[in-house]
Amino acid sequence: MSEAKPDAGELTGDVSDAMRAALESVERAEGSDEAAERGAATGALEKELKEVRAQLDLSIERARETLERLKETHERHLRAAADLENYKRRAAREKEEVERFGIQKLLKDLLPVIDNLDRALEHGGETKGPLAEGVSATRRIFDETLGRYGVKGFTAVGEPFDPNRHEAMQQVATSEVAPGTVVSEMVRGYTLHDRLVRPALVAVAIAPPEPIEVGELPPVASPPEAGESS
Repeated sequence: MSEAKPDAGELTGDVSDAMRAALESVERAEGSDEAAERGAATGALEKELKEVRAQLDLSIERARETLERLKETHERHLRAAADLENYKRRAAREKEEVERFGIQKLLKDLLPVIDNLDRALEHGGETKGPLAEGVSATRRIFDETLGRYGVKGFTAVGEPFDPNRHEAMQQVATSEVAPGTVVSEMVRGYTLHDRLVRPALVAVAIAPPEPIEVGELPPVASPPEAGESS
């Protein structure tokens, strides 16, 4: 009894199925390789991205620190510039102060000399002669010289008493002027560039005391005559 031979169609189908299966296996293998490559590439990109981000964060932090240092340095420079400007202004004011008021101490030492000249002229009265003229000329030179340095004398007689410019040495009861008026001056006052160097020493008027009114006295009884009985 002879065996049955396979049909050609069946052999062709089996070969096709085998080839298709082989191709699918190859495609799956290739797909798996491509996926693995893509995964590896993606991992490498992610790793590189993380490194870039870390470097970027570090750069940002360093840039922030650098900006803070620059800001602090800039503020220090501004403060230093402001301090220097204030120092220059203060030095200029002090220089001007010295130039304007540096002679104040010397002026205080000279004022008694001027006072003595004024007393000499006052006591001389109407006296004429070389000595009186010499004293008057010296007094005038003092005024002109001191005036060039901003020194001015002022007289208080007849003015209301001003405690900022006058110093009361005594009070004078009088009804000729209003109370509080300067009636006489012992020593003139002086200013240096409108700054008071010495107040004027003055006497100030006050109201005179009210007179005491005496009422009518009762009549005095005459003493009894001799011989009259009481």
